[in-house]
Amino acid sequence: LAVGMGVGQVLLLLLAASTVMPVKDPLLNVCMDAKHHKTKPGPEGMLHDQCAPWKDNACCTANTSSEAHKDQSNLYNFNWNHCGLMPPKCKRHFIQDTCLYECSPNLGPWIDQADSSWRRERILHVPLCKEDCEEWWEDCKDYVTCKENWHKGWNWATGTNRCPWGSMCRPFSQVFPRPKDLCEKIWSNSYKYTTEHRGSGRCIQMWFDPAQGNPNVAVAKYYAWKKRSSPAWMENVTPEADKAVCALPWPVLVLLLLALLVVPEGAGGCGCHGWGSL
Repeated sequence: LAVGMGVGQVLLLLLAASTVMPVKDPLLNVCMDAKHHKTKPGPEGMLHDQCAPWKDNACCTANTSSEAHKDQSNLYNFNWNHCGLMPPKCKRHFIQDTCLYECSPNLGPWIDQADSSWRRERILHVPLCKEDCEEWWEDCKDYVTCKENWHKGWNWATGTNRCPWGSMCRPFSQVFPRPKDLCEKIWSNSYKYTTEHRGSGRCIQMWFDPAQGNPNVAVAKYYAWKKRSSPAWMENVTPEADKAVCALPWPVLVLLLLALLVVPEGAGGCGCHGWGSL
């Protein structure tokens, strides 16, 4: 009987441990499958300048963060100055945008399949904080560009992006009449303009003070929960994702059954409160 009780108590402890063990959420703390991203996020001691806020947990390398700050970056051979020199106050937003895209491990809820040759995944409809979008537009409204969508349609004949034939360089304020137009159209709906404010826990911040922690961690958790709660997610959930978010995997259920079989009836008072409080 003592042996049975001992085995039963061990099984109950194993069961309790199994139910409180953290399970990996496929939408949280992940890197997208793209050109320069790491396979898994992790600390990077020396991220460059504006990418530094992500150094404790990043999807980018130090080299990627350095390239993100160059006018003619080796990341994508993209030239910010296609319609003349981009003012520094405007360019800093594009650098920050690049740092968020390359470095953030908190974009999982918005990762989508991509159909391009250089990446398998992209971000779609990331809810950007009102201030981040409006400051971006305000600081860039006097710069000029020849295109509304910077993802495609460039003349790449020289190996870098140039304005397509017949296009005109016009002020940002004409190409993008409102902040919403800039944030949503420039990168093919990668971002979604919102009226949510920084610190609300409901929008992604491009700009944040790392000394106060990364606010996007909580935002990703909120939207991951919302996505998992939606009927579309439940219908399309993959077996892998289903296993990852399942709270009671089958080995735990087996342990529970064994525990119920092994623990004698008379031993009911020897730890039920302990089990109930776990």
